[in-house]
Amino acid sequence: MTEYVRVCELGDLEVDTAKRVEIEGTPVSLVRTEDEVFAIYDICSHANVSLAEGEVEDGQIECWLHGSCFDLRTGKPSSLPATRPVPVYPVKIEGDGEAAAVLVSLTQES
Repeated sequence: MTEYVRVCELGDLEVDTAKRVEIEGTPVSLVRTEDEVFAIYDICSHANVSLAEGEVEDGQIECWLHGSCFDLRTGKPSSLPATRPVPVYPVKIEGDGEAAAVLVSLTQES
């Protein structure tokens, strides 16, 4: 059974803006789009910097240091210099409206 951890309320997340959280010592970027919430490992696979400081656009998060972009669904890089993906994690929303709980599991999606 997948174990989920409550990390924040939906209203704590701005649309198309990343928010860094730590879950059991693991840095995670939460990204809310118009329709979904994504959880992606917060450290760029190329430069070891926080992805939460980068821009979010068209389902991707961009590393602010060298411009590598990572797909929020798969963690795969879509631009150089990064060549290795970063982990993505399952997200569940429980409840309704802005007070709904955002839950993340550190189990990686395949």
